[in-house]
Amino acid sequence: MQRKAFVFGVAALLAATATLAGCTGSDGGDEPTDSKQGGSGTTAATAEPGRYRTLPEPCGAVERGTLDALLPGLKQVTDREQREKAYAGAPTLTYDTDRKVGCRWKAEATSATDHLWVDFERVVSYENAVSDDSRASEIYATKEEAADLPVPAPSSPSATSTSTPTTDESGASDEVTGGATGGAGGGAGSPIPTPTPTDDPSSTSDGTPSPSATPASLQPRTLDDLGDEAFLDDALSASRQRTVTVVFRTSNVLVTIRYDEQPTSTTDVPSSEEMQDRVRELADRLDGTLNE
Repeated sequence: MQRKAFVFGVAALLAATATLAGCTGSDGGDEPTDSKQGGSGTTAATAEPGRYRTLPEPCGAVERGTLDALLPGLKQVTDREQREKAYAGAPTLTYDTDRKVGCRWKAEATSATDHLWVDFERVVSYENAVSDDSRASEIYATKEEAADLPVPAPSSPSATSTSTPTTDESGASDEVTGGATGGAGGGAGSPIPTPTPTDDPSSTSDGTPSPSATPASLQPRTLDDLGDEAFLDDALSASRQRTVTVVFRTSNVLVTIRYDEQPTSTTDVPSSEEMQDRVRELADRLDGTLNE
């Protein structure tokens, strides 16, 4: 019995040794590729995720004082409950608050009706090789292209290029305006006539501002001092409703602000400069909130 047990034990030991040799052989024909060793099965590096994992509460993102500046009609609401409801705003419909949220406000004043809309979108890339930031930048570029911003105009010639003083031998200076001197009322020292409202290119024949006469500094344009990239659009409709829109990207979050004003009087035109200043201030505040 002891001999049989010994034989069985030796046989088991030989079988185990053969199995071990088969597993550790240097044949290599069926050896799996280890992705950690940099072989052909190496997994591509995953792109960096975006900075933001959540979005701010949109209706609480705009301070009360900012709402007063953008929507003067809020203060004119006499009913306290209705006024507080107007300040609170109305959330926009969304199916995924982790990815997209927004809020709208409206206020009617005696001189105009104002609307404000703020939207936050958190972009997530589902491609390992494309980062959240890169995908957000692609979406931003699509929005900027859709805005169809005008090409920046070249700098206009300075006044000295059309008005050049010339000095004669006696040291007296004659002003040459438009390349001509003399004529009725056009001699040296004659004052330059002040343009009348109809002469002013920024006015129409009845003296009211022309919708197309917007200074270059207020034209739709990209913004260099807001977020990672940004642009501003400014449009005036035939009914004289002005809409100012600012879109900016900070990492993987896109923010859109749209602010419009419809005057009560058909002869009034909302100030482009004032509306743009208000929207820019709000955009700066929201950008700062995201970076806190």
